Amino acid sequence: MTHTVFNQPPPRVDVDEYGTNPALREAVHAFGAGWAEEALRATGRLVGQDDFQRDAELAHTSPPRLHTHDRYGHRVDEVEFHPGYHRIMGAAVGAGAHTGAWAEPGPGANVARAAQFHLFAQVEPGHACPVSMTHAVVPSLMTTPALAEQWLPRVYSRAYDPELRDPATKDSAIFGMAMTEKQGGSDVRANTTRAVPAGSHGEGTYALTGHKWFCSAPQSDAFLVIAQTELGEDRQGLSCFLVPRVLPGGERNPFAIQRLKDKLGNRSNASGEIELNTTVGWLVGEEGRGVRTIVEMVNRTRLDCVIGTAAGMRQSVAEAVWHARHRSAFGARLVDQPAMTAVLADLQLEAEAATWTMMRLAGALDATDAQAAAFSRLATPVAKYWVCKRGPEHAYEALECLGGNGYTEAFPLARRYREQPVLAVWEGSGNVIALDVLRAMATAPESVEAFLAELEPARGHSALFDSALDRCLALMTKAEPRTARQVVEAMALALQAAVLVRYAPGFVADAFVQTRLGADRSLVYGALPTGVDVGALVDRA
Repeated sequence: MTHTVFNQPPPRVDVDEYGTNPALREAVHAFGAGWAEEALRATGRLVGQDDFQRDAELAHTSPPRLHTHDRYGHRVDEVEFHPGYHRIMGAAVGAGAHTGAWAEPGPGANVARAAQFHLFAQVEPGHACPVSMTHAVVPSLMTTPALAEQWLPRVYSRAYDPELRDPATKDSAIFGMAMTEKQGGSDVRANTTRAVPAGSHGEGTYALTGHKWFCSAPQSDAFLVIAQTELGEDRQGLSCFLVPRVLPGGERNPFAIQRLKDKLGNRSNASGEIELNTTVGWLVGEEGRGVRTIVEMVNRTRLDCVIGTAAGMRQSVAEAVWHARHRSAFGARLVDQPAMTAVLADLQLEAEAATWTMMRLAGALDATDAQAAAFSRLATPVAKYWVCKRGPEHAYEALECLGGNGYTEAFPLARRYREQPVLAVWEGSGNVIALDVLRAMATAPESVEAFLAELEPARGHSALFDSALDRCLALMTKAEPRTARQVVEAMALALQAAVLVRYAPGFVADAFVQTRLGADRSLVYGALPTGVDVGALVDRA
């Protein structure tokens, strides 16, 4: 009798993760991707399956292993993954979560791709790194037609082939990137890696020598790498290069993986330090304009940080509500206990705001007008700063809803809690992002106009929103580095509120404005003012 199990929730498996997420479904339709409904439902059912979730667990509990040499002493620099990781990668690539919007452009294409990426990242976040980079590398490759002709068909492919071999023999390719160095971090202009013209593999080839402190997904087929080049008259400039792991003809490019990083989370994803020693690279874009070449890539990966955080929020609140629906305490189900109901509703509200915001930003990428591009330039770092900063606290609060179970490795929320901080760090930590927002406001006034054009149509929703919008405008007009975080937070909350007011169900927008814009807003989840429809929010979770 001591081993009779009762008052424990059943496993949350075989769930349609798309069909049970009304915020995601509504946003897909609101922003023009209703045509992708069938494909998204298929992915929702796939990632909710027991075996998919088991693969996600195995990918983290059996993390990648580095093999620098083979048994005979030859340098191989290969990363071994659990088969579950490769199954997840194959499914994500097969669904177009990487480059579906590039391969098949059209109305709602980026919205559909964002939803696909969200669903896969919700259950297994580590693989999302190479998926995101493969998506984001496209605009950089487009700056160099010869490279685009060679690589884009492989990047667009929905086949997944992890074997390292001659690119000419492969139908697909996954991309990584190696930008930061130990002395510079986010300050890529401090890089010391050097590139000199070589010509050993045709026009536009260089030999790169240097050390990269963080190389994302070193198992990839090719990478974008930043290095210094001589521009004449004792001048140097950063340039961007495409560095393949295997050269045409099958010879391995010198690419020594010195070690894999032992990270707090993101365990299923390999991140390494690499050494380049006369490594062959092809110039991408204009020499000396490397930062400009990768700007759009950075913008895309920053948006994927928002999407990945929103996906983590969805996993967190869904697991918390599932537990609360199936467990009783003090004579009632947890979900019906008023204090718990308020926490769950607040967690859902945060996830709603992140979801609608990410989809609005994805929709802006589908537009072709200059105003949409200007809006994206400013709104993306604004959202990246705020949504990603909210992720770790959200994950902790959801974990606490499970009590002791949540703190164990047998449940996914401990893994999620460790995962969320990386999205705030990657592609610019808080200060870097906040200062980038100020830089965009100063150098691209059209981005400010486009941002305000998104907010103003929501004016009149309530006195509370209008007051928050006026405060946001006042902060923007006197922004300076010391107040950067305060300014960006106000911009992010105004943006989220405006998006919800314009597109989301009314009670969701009303709840957000009440709880996030008021002077008495709480610093913890669950301290909600009266008037918030907590039951309806929990139902949506």
